[in-house]
Amino acid sequence: MTRQHAIPDDFPREPPTGLVPGAPPKLLVREKDGRYYTGLADDELQTHYEVCEDLARQLSAYTSRKMFKSGWSFADAFAKVERSVNGKVGTGEREFSPAEVAWVMKRRRELLSGTASSD
Repeated sequence: MTRQHAIPDDFPREPPTGLVPGAPPKLLVREKDGRYYTGLADDELQTHYEVCEDLARQLSAYTSRKMFKSGWSFADAFAKVERSVNGKVGTGEREFSPAEVAWVMKRRRELLSGTASSD
């Protein structure tokens, strides 16, 4: 059994977006396992968090390698990697919400600066 990490309070929990035609207000819900959800179910949120945390750790290591081997400054390395991630999300190669990308970049900065907990 895998160990589940606590999801930080700053991790995005945005509801899915959608459009429903008509004049009266509507609430977008979806059914999963006999329950209705307006956002992510707990297990889905946990999965999103774990994927984002893993990506932040991978990008932190990659950024460090680029700074060391290629001589990139912190600002250049941070910007280039963020541009690359945004490009992959924009083309559909990666599926992250804008809020998740922002959280991953923030988390990567924390990991690189050594202010993050290592869980």
